[in-house]
Amino acid sequence: MPGFDLNLLPVALAIYEESSVSGAARKLGMSQPAVSVALNKLRKALGDPLFVRTVQGMAPTPRALTLIDPTRDILQRLRNDVLASEQFEPASTDRHFTIALSDIGEMTFLPRLLDRLRREAPGASIGSVTLPPAELAVALEQGTVDLAVGYFPDLKHRNLFQQRLFTHDFICLLAASHPYRQKKLSMRQFLDMGHVVVKAEGRSQELFEQFLAKQQITRRVVLSTPHFMSIPFVIAASDLVVTVPRAVGESFAQLANIRLVEPPVAIPSFDLKQHWHRKYAKDGANAWLRSTIAEIFTDAP
Repeated sequence: MPGFDLNLLPVALAIYEESSVSGAARKLGMSQPAVSVALNKLRKALGDPLFVRTVQGMAPTPRALTLIDPTRDILQRLRNDVLASEQFEPASTDRHFTIALSDIGEMTFLPRLLDRLRREAPGASIGSVTLPPAELAVALEQGTVDLAVGYFPDLKHRNLFQQRLFTHDFICLLAASHPYRQKKLSMRQFLDMGHVVVKAEGRSQELFEQFLAKQQITRRVVLSTPHFMSIPFVIAASDLVVTVPRAVGESFAQLANIRLVEPPVAIPSFDLKQHWHRKYAKDGANAWLRSTIAEIFTDAP
């Protein structure tokens, strides 16, 4: 029916249920004249009086009766499926969450996040993916990736939201048996040592390399690798040094016989954030995952 005003249907339903125009007005929070105007529009649109005044009140015509059940069903569906706020219950969910993480992001975030899920959402599961920035932005929009967590400086689209979690700085790693015993490297020692350089997909290492280039600091590179996971074992078995994000170094110290040493200069730090698409800002499951990660990892008060 071209031009038919669907807002008139709740008026018909209210008159039917209250058997009066005044009762319908109270139920709908409208004035009585406004309900009368709506009823007249509905009569004109359908070509039927719809309700006839009797001693028992406004009695529906057969045409009006055909409206009642479909209207009630439509309104109930709107209330339940569209207007009702989504309630996400972590304890009963079997949701599979997909999070974009680098390999060092997995070391930083996954152990504690999995422990929280085990306790609060035991039926939930997590998948970790690594995507190029352009593909990642599309995946967040399409919902195939729920969150990107880590250092993603290229995720700057206006439809992508972000929340800072904490700040990373850098630390140097030496074998526990290394003869250099000070807690901080001198610049001379830093330059004399052989270095391991990690050229991984994660962007955080770029910050360190850019800082060295800007300061015109040239190291003696003995090993270049795209992988982080070999680093603790290489360092523990050599006299080499490597510079990595502090949280990564602290994790490595638990895997191999290595120790943490402060770099000789102050290296710029960087923020780790979580990113999501605005389409899912109000999604109950996504919001719960974001709040859980923020609660575990944020350093804000």
